Amino acid sequence: MTYRFSTPVKAAAATGLTAAVYRQMSDDFLGPLPTFQVLAAVPEVLAATWALMREALLAGNASRVDRELVAAAVSRANRCQFCVDAHATLLHALGAPKLAEVVVRDGTPTETRQAELVAWARASRSPGATGWTSPYRPEVTGTLLAFHFINRVVSALLDPDLLPGGLQRSPLVRSVGGWFSARAAREPKEAGRSLALLGAGTTAAPAWAEDSPVGVAYAALTDAAARGGDLLGDVARQTVTATVLWEDGRFPARPADWAVDLVRDVPGRDRVGTRIALLAAFAPSAISVGDVGLWRLSHPADADLVRLVAYGAITATDYVARALASAHL
Repeated sequence: MTYRFSTPVKAAAATGLTAAVYRQMSDDFLGPLPTFQVLAAVPEVLAATWALMREALLAGNASRVDRELVAAAVSRANRCQFCVDAHATLLHALGAPKLAEVVVRDGTPTETRQAELVAWARASRSPGATGWTSPYRPEVTGTLLAFHFINRVVSALLDPDLLPGGLQRSPLVRSVGGWFSARAAREPKEAGRSLALLGAGTTAAPAWAEDSPVGVAYAALTDAAARGGDLLGDVARQTVTATVLWEDGRFPARPADWAVDLVRDVPGRDRVGTRIALLAAFAPSAISVGDVGLWRLSHPADADLVRLVAYGAITATDYVARALASAHL
């Protein structure tokens, strides 16, 4: 496993909020995995991302198999191979190996309820075109939104191979990995524990989860990640928001050329940052060494790159969440 553009702080060297998040991950999950370590340069985004995933995917009373199925299916819809492999392995850990392998192949489960969950997760990529909304409780809906954000961060900032040579794509390796992680995956988690890691938020919990820790965590993530937009000017932010709205999750056929065309009218100082934010929202794996090199000419710190990617990712994620808000009107 390698990081594409940074070398995050190791767990042993972490301090402050980052160390507190890592300790809770070690207690409640599989430790501080690269998925989260890559966010460590911006501790408030790290804490909020962990809180949303923990409260949505790990805690609460909804079926953990259902939630892992949603995580894997939305990861497939977003073309995040790293996350597909990871959550297929966790389905093995939860005793659902056949279901795991169906998801890896982008198939449809034979059980009707599970097939409906997969179709719902896939449809969320383009909520406007599909008329997408959610009939599910906050943990399931929150899991889907958590992975819309995490998929984009992972695809932007991590290499897709969880293990050397892509070994995680072997069913045998997934089975063995599931056996090793079974105990951690199956232990019940107390709801709300991660909220102590969050600062005082300014955004109210959304209507779809206003009485749930999931809603508090989602509001904290939208606050923390959206601050990355402060790295760009008004025209640049408007370009990102408008593009997310009108493109409705469409995958660009040629992402690099697509992004270049969209930023032509953006002030020169913001063109590279806007391009990275747009790619983070639509095709994060297309962010290139060249893009990051140009960005670092004016923003050399890892933290600013993480903030910018998080801003693009949360803009796309919140577009999906707003489909839920309109459904509650």
